[in-house]
Amino acid sequence: MDTAPRWTRRPPRSTWGDWGPDDQLGRLNLLTREKVLQGIAEVREGRSFCLSLPLDYPGGNVLNPRRNPPVLEPTRREHGAPNMTYPLRCDDPTATDVICDDRVLLTLQYSTQWDSLAHVGQMFDADGDGVPEDRFYNGYRAGEDIVGPLAWKGTEARETGRAPGAYRLGVENMAATCMQGRGVMVDLLAHTGPRAEIVGYERLMRILEADRVLVEPGDFVLLRTGFAEMLLGMGKKPDREKLFASAPALDGRDERLLDWIGESGVVALIADNYAVEAHPAQPCAENVCATLPLHAHCLFRLGVYLGELWHLTALADWLREAGRSRFLLTAPPLRLPGAVGSPATPVATV
Repeated sequence: MDTAPRWTRRPPRSTWGDWGPDDQLGRLNLLTREKVLQGIAEVREGRSFCLSLPLDYPGGNVLNPRRNPPVLEPTRREHGAPNMTYPLRCDDPTATDVICDDRVLLTLQYSTQWDSLAHVGQMFDADGDGVPEDRFYNGYRAGEDIVGPLAWKGTEARETGRAPGAYRLGVENMAATCMQGRGVMVDLLAHTGPRAEIVGYERLMRILEADRVLVEPGDFVLLRTGFAEMLLGMGKKPDREKLFASAPALDGRDERLLDWIGESGVVALIADNYAVEAHPAQPCAENVCATLPLHAHCLFRLGVYLGELWHLTALADWLREAGRSRFLLTAPPLRLPGAVGSPATPVATV
């Protein structure tokens, strides 16, 4: 618990402080027992869908040069022996065990992923002194609550012994809630076709009306764009230009869309594309602004979580054929303290 308030003013349209000064869950506070029961009530067929890409997709790092494919290898034998192969027989000649054991170097947001509230912050004057500071949801501070490698090199960080990581807002908070509730599918691809349409408020509302999709507070909203399915077909050799030219995405600059996200009470926005929102975003009308405006609105202001690169094709096709849009979603991230994002293997049950 902080001993002093982290902010005296909060961003417009934000939920900072709505669930207390030290809240780290944001909209997950709306994921109540009733919402879980609503999700369970959507299970009628007993059929489940895996919503994760293989975690070695997309392949390479052309989508993001900072994110690389996982490196999977066997663990080393005891005492630093160089044997990296398996199956591995025990040294005890009386034992019959043959053992396999792995380790992985994993970029946590390389493939199907969750963004935690520590993933994207903004420069914002939270204490009203006219000087913007680097802040995250509910006013948590960069360098203190979310510590990066540059801060770690500083004298203060060395003295406190705080290694880099999210001391607040990390994915472990998400994992502890289980991330289970009612999912709602919005099939953008069925209406836009495979093209780079930037979907704003008016277009989204027409799609929801046409498909009779109802979004209520506490829901997870999933958007099928066709991006992930195309990515799979590229066999780990993604064509960035073709991908971004062939799938719709939300317009993060559309103020009416941002207002709808705030008023709807959704817990998370999830898509099978790279960033949920159009990237790069539409031109900014101000002198300074966020390059990822939907990320800024959701993660920084509202406490709404983002899921990216989910594989929604089979589920979306089944729901459309069945005339349904709702299902039970179970999608916890890794319970890895201090991480700002996490891979996931989400499951939808209908």
